[in-house]
Amino acid sequence: MAPLKRQAADAAGRLKRFLYRDGRPGRVMRWANRFDAWLYARGISRVPQAAVLRVPGRRSGQPTTVPIAVADLDGADYLVSMLGREANWVRNIEANARRATLIRQGDEQPVRLEEVPAGERAPILRRYAAVAPGARPHLGLGPKASLDEFARIAPEHPVYRVLGDPLSFR
Repeated sequence: MAPLKRQAADAAGRLKRFLYRDGRPGRVMRWANRFDAWLYARGISRVPQAAVLRVPGRRSGQPTTVPIAVADLDGADYLVSMLGREANWVRNIEANARRATLIRQGDEQPVRLEEVPAGERAPILRRYAAVAPGARPHLGLGPKASLDEFARIAPEHPVYRVLGDPLSFR
């Protein structure tokens, strides 16, 4: 990568990490996430893998939404927490028996999420880095990093396989 391009990428990464201090979005990013969720739910996005995850809050029970990139690999879809296990959406998912709603292109789909063991996450994380460039500063790796490098960070980033949830239709 050219030195100037590398400096710009490094600066963008520092800014992104600053906007997510302590692993949580600050005021500006909370607003940006709400706006992105509104856009993504309507199918307005430059990113084809853009979606919105809706899950009841673990304390309030009120629906919470978060914009998310869906990593597709080998015919399956996956959700990855770029902020780790303490991200609110991960904690809400775990409190809600891993059930949620995934909204893509305006289509709402009840889903069940199955956590992928850390030893199987490396190729999924690499695919996620390819489809979610905004997550790269949090992962610390780009899509060209080796699988060994992704295996090293895998325990820090929960990955969930998206499964249809036929029980939600009853």
